[in-house]
Amino acid sequence: MKAAVIEAPGKVTVTTVPDPTPGPREVVVDVAACGLCGTDLHILQGEFAPTLPVVPGHEFAGEVVGLGSEVTELAIGDRVAVDPSLYCNECRYCRAGRNNLCDRWQAIGVTVAGGAAEYAVAPVANCVRLPDHVDVQDAALIEPLSCAVRGYDVLSSRLASHVLIYGSGTMGLMMLELAKRTGAASVDVIDINPERLATAEKLGCTQTALSADELGRPGGWDVVVDATGNAAAIQDGLERVAKAGTFLQFGVSDYATTATISPYRIYNQEITITGSMAVLHSYERAAELFATGVLDPQVFISHRMPLTDYPQALEQFAAGQGRKIVVLP
Repeated sequence: MKAAVIEAPGKVTVTTVPDPTPGPREVVVDVAACGLCGTDLHILQGEFAPTLPVVPGHEFAGEVVGLGSEVTELAIGDRVAVDPSLYCNECRYCRAGRNNLCDRWQAIGVTVAGGAAEYAVAPVANCVRLPDHVDVQDAALIEPLSCAVRGYDVLSSRLASHVLIYGSGTMGLMMLELAKRTGAASVDVIDINPERLATAEKLGCTQTALSADELGRPGGWDVVVDATGNAAAIQDGLERVAKAGTFLQFGVSDYATTATISPYRIYNQEITITGSMAVLHSYERAAELFATGVLDPQVFISHRMPLTDYPQALEQFAAGQGRKIVVLP
């Protein structure tokens, strides 16, 4: 089968690899679409994936075309979206229900072969059957939405909060949609990309700007979300949190990224700084939300490219062109 392979830091090719074989409790998925994510760029940089080469792609959906010998929950022809998370279910974090912090955390498309291929293998427990009205090519959006749902679980937001989001790429826009639906009084979005800001405006944010200085809230925001992973944005965002407010580090930074905090201010103003790591008990809920139309795929997916163009798709994504880019095997 054809697959994209990150062979070494900075090197990705589309090549032929062996067809996958499912284990007893696994299925083979004929991939309909696979989304690109900032994590894929980190893997290309030599971060995150413990070993290379690897077939990337942790945001994917498709049709079941092969069943392991012990699979009874799904049938050939079922259309599924796949939660890429793989946990040991034995370490102290898994036993405490914090599986996303698993000491042996793995993920399809990060530590084992993923969905940037014609076919992918997934545990049956990780597959969510899609309702008939959901387009399977659009369902690649469910995985990033599940990360956003996890982010809002961490925030435990109060009604009528004033929210500031840094970044209007896919994840920032998803946080915008969830903020609107969790009772925010206002949702402002900052980006340096005017085209992406225009999409935030289309989706109904309160204000957009190139800088928080333009937005006129001197007391700060109750909730500040960084969806960029960019050091300058993070540093600025930390300074914009109102008293008793929360800063959520949601964007994925390079390992070397640092920011400076003021411990006295955090103490004196009771500011919370927290993070949200991937998916935790949120994938099925994201699938249900997606089925209700919480996201408009025509807005969120800006490019649909063939798998053979995967290297070019990564370059385009890295350049900040478009919103969600999906490849179609």
